[in-house]
Amino acid sequence: MSTLEIRDLHAAVTEKDGSLREILRGVNLTVADGQTHAIMGPNGSGKSTLAYAVAGHPKYTVTAGSVTLDGQDVLAMGVDARARAGLFLAMQYPVEVPGVSVSNFLRTAVTAVRGEPPKLREFMKEMRGAMGELSIDSKFAERSLNEGFSGGEKKRHEILQMEMLNPKIAILDETDSGLDVDALKIVSQGINRFAAQPGHGVLLITHYTRILRYVKPDFVHVFVGGRIVEEGGPELADVLESEGYERFTAAATA
Repeated sequence: MSTLEIRDLHAAVTEKDGSLREILRGVNLTVADGQTHAIMGPNGSGKSTLAYAVAGHPKYTVTAGSVTLDGQDVLAMGVDARARAGLFLAMQYPVEVPGVSVSNFLRTAVTAVRGEPPKLREFMKEMRGAMGELSIDSKFAERSLNEGFSGGEKKRHEILQMEMLNPKIAILDETDSGLDVDALKIVSQGINRFAAQPGHGVLLITHYTRILRYVKPDFVHVFVGGRIVEEGGPELADVLESEGYERFTAAATA
């Protein structure tokens, strides 16, 4: 059983003058396999900072608290070690990597995570099968990663990476942003396929409830002012859809 445990996590961003500005102010969250958690909150509440702090982005400094994956100290690991341990981050704004083809990138990443290079024929079959399920044209395999891709194509390739790398816990940072209805359905189907497999947990960060029409969370957390201020089941997302975040932001300010 895979479990990501975040306890009293505080994190800050480094400003241009070298000072630290605190963003996360004591986050407590447990994501176990078989569970899908949705974190919802307004812009600037720290949702993406949580994702990047757990993944090990150098821009963010953890000042207090702990993060463990199956009892292992995640904060003591480098970024690559976190990935090998079973953490995956789908970024809100996937970067372009000119000169590195999708297939080469995926095979290198899969080799790093699995500890040995997959046989080429088996890898190509696996990759093409995953691309087909995400409605990705096979020609993309030889294109430079994300270069010239539309927003929807980039997000589908993030889900492709997730399925190929097969992590324990997938953190998806606003994977639904910029997607049209068709792309949203395809991406959601990919998330659901992943979540349905044993040993997988999902932490889905989003502003809106529209992706939650297709990806049903077990738990919804309201994130305001760098911490979780309310928790509930999927019905909480419906409350947020109708009422917005004003009640929570007002309470946080007070």
